[in-house]
Amino acid sequence: MAETIITTEYSSEMRKSFINYSMSVITARAVPDVRDGLKPVQRRVLFAMDELGLNADKPHRKSARIVGDAMGKYHPHGDSSIYDALVVLSQDFKKGMALVDGHGNFGSIEGDGAAAMRYTEARLKKFTQEVYLADLDKNIVDFVPNFDETEKEPSVLPVRVPNFLINGSEGIAVGMTTSTPPHNLGEIINAEKLLMEFPNATTADLLDIIEGPDFPTGGIVTNKDELLSIYETGRGKIRIRGKAEIVRGKRKSDRDKIVITEIPYTMVGANIGKFLSDVAALAESRKLPDIVDISNQSSKEGIRIEIELKKGADAERILAGLYKKTKLEDTFGVNMLAIVDGRPEVLGLKEVLTHHIQFLVDINTRKYTSLLEKEKNKREIQEGLIRAVDVIDLIIEIIRGSKTLKMAKACLSEGITEGINFRTEKSRRQAAKLLFTEAQATAILELRLSKLIGLELQALLDEHKKTIAKIASYERILGSKKAMYQTIEKELDSIREHYQVPRRTKVTNASLAVFEEEPAVVSDVVFVMNRFGYVKLVDKALFDKNEEQLRSENVRFVPCKTNSRLAVFTKEGILHYLKADAIPLGKVKDKGAPIDNLCNYSSADETILTVFSDEDIKEKTLIFVTKNGLVRKTLGAELISIKKMIAAAKLGEGDALVAILDASKELVAVVTNKKHAIKFSTEEVPLQKKTAAGTRALKLEEGEEVVFADSFDAKEKVFAEVQGRKIELSKLTKKKRDAKPEQVK
Repeated sequence: MAETIITTEYSSEMRKSFINYSMSVITARAVPDVRDGLKPVQRRVLFAMDELGLNADKPHRKSARIVGDAMGKYHPHGDSSIYDALVVLSQDFKKGMALVDGHGNFGSIEGDGAAAMRYTEARLKKFTQEVYLADLDKNIVDFVPNFDETEKEPSVLPVRVPNFLINGSEGIAVGMTTSTPPHNLGEIINAEKLLMEFPNATTADLLDIIEGPDFPTGGIVTNKDELLSIYETGRGKIRIRGKAEIVRGKRKSDRDKIVITEIPYTMVGANIGKFLSDVAALAESRKLPDIVDISNQSSKEGIRIEIELKKGADAERILAGLYKKTKLEDTFGVNMLAIVDGRPEVLGLKEVLTHHIQFLVDINTRKYTSLLEKEKNKREIQEGLIRAVDVIDLIIEIIRGSKTLKMAKACLSEGITEGINFRTEKSRRQAAKLLFTEAQATAILELRLSKLIGLELQALLDEHKKTIAKIASYERILGSKKAMYQTIEKELDSIREHYQVPRRTKVTNASLAVFEEEPAVVSDVVFVMNRFGYVKLVDKALFDKNEEQLRSENVRFVPCKTNSRLAVFTKEGILHYLKADAIPLGKVKDKGAPIDNLCNYSSADETILTVFSDEDIKEKTLIFVTKNGLVRKTLGAELISIKKMIAAAKLGEGDALVAILDASKELVAVVTNKKHAIKFSTEEVPLQKKTAAGTRALKLEEGEEVVFADSFDAKEKVFAEVQGRKIELSKLTKKKRDAKPEQVK
C-alpha cells in the first residue's frame, strides 16, 4: 500500500495536538465529574473494590491486589498514582467522609507516607457501599468499554450525595486547577433538600443552612462575610486559622503556654513540620524572643502542639505573631472546577447542587424504570400461575398428551392442539382457548406440583398483591416529579440519619492578626568561628571575660553588632554576606551552627580567607593580594550589596586570594614560597574596580607563588612565618612596586 504524505502547518498541528492532550488530562485524570465528585482513578479504584467484593463485612484485602485489578482492568497508568488515590480515599484527615477502610500504615496527618502497597490492606466502608455503589446492577448508570474493550466500567458512580462538595477536590490539569473545600454531610443534604423544595432559592438561602466549609482538621474560618461571593462565583480565598488557646500557669513560678489543638487544613502533611521549624526560627532570630520551647505532642487522639513562653511574656501578642508569621493562619484558594457534560466549568454552590439533583432524578428514573419492568414481568408470571391453578387438570392433560416440550408450550401459548392426545374433544377445544403468554407458558411448564399446596397458593396470591402495590408505587414515582423528589428526600434523610457527623470547623468573622515587631535591641557581640566551620555570636562582655579560652578554641573573631552583616571572603574570590541575627547567640561552651547552613558558602568548594563586619569595610579601602602576585586597591563601599553572594575579585586560572589588607596603612609586604619578599608603599597600588584583575606586585619565578602579605605602618614591627622561618617584614628595604624582590633569610 502506497504511503500518503499529508502536508500541514506545523503550528496548527501542534495547537490541535496540545488541545487534545490538555482536554484528555482535564477530563480523564485531574478534574472530578460534578455528578459523583470523583476523578477517574478514584472511580475505578472504588469500582474495582466493589467487583472484588471487598464489602465492609468482609476481610481486608491486600492493597497490591486492588491496585493490580484497577490497573489491569480499568486504569492503564502507573501503579503509584492508583495507590496514592487509594491512600487518600482512606485518610479521614483529608476527606470529609473517608470512603476506604484502610488496615495498616496509610500515612499520618504529619506527612508520614503510607507503607508500600504490599504491606497494607483495605476494604470499602459501609457508607461507600450504600451511598456510592448501591444499585449498580439496576442499570442506573451507563457502562462503557474499558481501555482495551475487554471489560465494562461505569462512566459515573451512582453517588447519592454531592460528593464534589462533601469530600472536596484538588487537582492540577493543563492550564487550570480545581480546588474545592470539604463540607459537612448533614448540611449539604439539608441544602439539597431545600433546593428541591424551592428551586428559586438563592445562594444566600443555602448559606443559611451551610455555614461554610467543614474541614476534617477543624480550625476556624475567619472571613464569613466573604463566603457568599465565593459560593456564588465558585472562586475566592477562604481564610482559615488553627485553634489555639492560652493556658496560664497555675502558679506564679509556672510559665504560660500556647496550646494548638486544631490546625488549618492547608497545614496537613509536611507543613506541620515546617510550622514547628518556622516557630523555632522566629525564636532563634529573636523576632519572637519570648518563646522558650515548642513540642509536638500529637497522637491518635488528635493534634496538640505546645509552645512554652518566658515568664511575664505577652501571650496574646505572641499568638498574633504566630498567626501573622506562620501557617497557623493561611488561605485556601477555592476554584470549584468540575466536568459538566464532558466540559470543564467553574460552578457556584447552587449550580453544583442543581446538577446533582438532576443526576439523582436521572439515576432514580432509571432505577425505578428497571424495577417497574421487573415487577411487571413478575406480575405477568404470577397472573399466569394463578390462572393455571384453576385449569390445572387441563394443563396436566396437555402435558401428558404432548410428545415434546415444544408441543406443550405451543398449545399453552398459541392454542395449537395438533398432535396432542386429549381424553375428550371438549378438552381439545378448551386447550385451544388458554392462550397464555410465552413467559407464562414457560413458568407453568417449570411449575413444581408442590406449589399447588393450599399454603403455597395463598403465598402466591399474597405475593401478587405486593407486586401490584409495587407497580403502582413505581408508576406513581415515575409519573410525578413531586413523588420522585419525595423518594429522593426520603433516601437523603436516611443517609443523613445514619452517617451525619458533627461540624468540625467554626465559621466566623475575625480581623486579620495584627503584629508589630518590636525594634530589635542592638548590642555589641563578637562573631566567633572554630576550625570546623561552626559559628556563633558571643556577647561582648562575656567574650572579654573569657577571651583567653575562646581564642584558644577558635580561629576567627570579628567584633560586630547584632544588626550587622558579616562579610565572608573566600580564597576563590567570592564574598558571602551573612546577617548577624541569623547566627545563634551562644555561651562559651556552645558549639554554634555550621556556616554552610547560614549562607551560600560551601565548605566543599571554597575556603574562607577572612571575615569582616560590613561596618568595617564600608568606610575602608581594601588591598587584594593574589597567589600569582597581583595586587589591586578597591573601595569597600563598592563591595556592599543586598545580595547574599557576589564576586569580590576577578581571578585568573589557578589563581587565588592570599590576603585582603587595610589600605589605610603606609606599607605593604609580600612574601613568596621561595622566600623572596618586597615592601612598597600602599600608594603605589592603583585604585581599581572590583572587576579588575589587578597589577603586578613582584615578578615571580617559575613555580613561585605568594604565600603571605600584610599591611602596616612604618614604625610597626611586623613578622611573617614562612616555611617555619620567622621573617621581620619591617626590616625589609622599601622599594617600588614590581621592583626586584630581595632574598630573605
